[in-house]
Amino acid sequence: MDGIHDMGGMDGFGPIPIEIDEPVFHGEWEGRVYAMNTAIGAWGKWNIDAGRFGIEQMDPAHYLASSYYERWLHRTENMMVEHGLISRDELEGDTPPSGQRSQPLTAEQIFERQRNNKSARVDEDITPKFKAGDSVLVRNIHPKGHTRVPRYVRGRHGTIDRDHGVFIFPDTNALFQGKKPQHIYSVRFEAQELWGPDVAAQDKLYLDLWDDYLDPA
Repeated sequence: MDGIHDMGGMDGFGPIPIEIDEPVFHGEWEGRVYAMNTAIGAWGKWNIDAGRFGIEQMDPAHYLASSYYERWLHRTENMMVEHGLISRDELEGDTPPSGQRSQPLTAEQIFERQRNNKSARVDEDITPKFKAGDSVLVRNIHPKGHTRVPRYVRGRHGTIDRDHGVFIFPDTNALFQGKKPQHIYSVRFEAQELWGPDVAAQDKLYLDLWDDYLDPA
């Protein structure tokens, strides 16, 4: 979807701070949010694309004012309510918990499910729409749901560099509308095609894009 999370190609936000010897977590609560997200995710109530979409729906001002793990917490709270793991009143402390909604997992069960997590790669024989060297045009789409095609390449020309194989399509997977497996390609873009004539002519950008994002040029 189009939102503040799609910040590629935008400027005016200042330099990216680099913290020397940065700790894994800046506070104990961040580690707890990570652990909670991992434990709840092990139930399989949602998938990684749905989780990303949950963050993307944040109000822009709230998104910019939040840290990385604050966004995770916002997403996890909303998805817990949406999938019936807790009510909004319970979450906000207005009512006591009404009882156990799902069988809790042990720590070992969580670790085992994490170890057995499958890749987004799909073992299906699907004919690719493109091959290395093909010229393509990125579709100028503006979906209301999750998408992995950034705004700055929509409507731009590129060249297929390589075919990575068949993977789950995030746009449908995020909305629980099926995996719709298809090929992902590394697409090469000339920097001047994206940013104009003022950038170095030799610079290039490589971006992984699904079949459904591309048309023959």
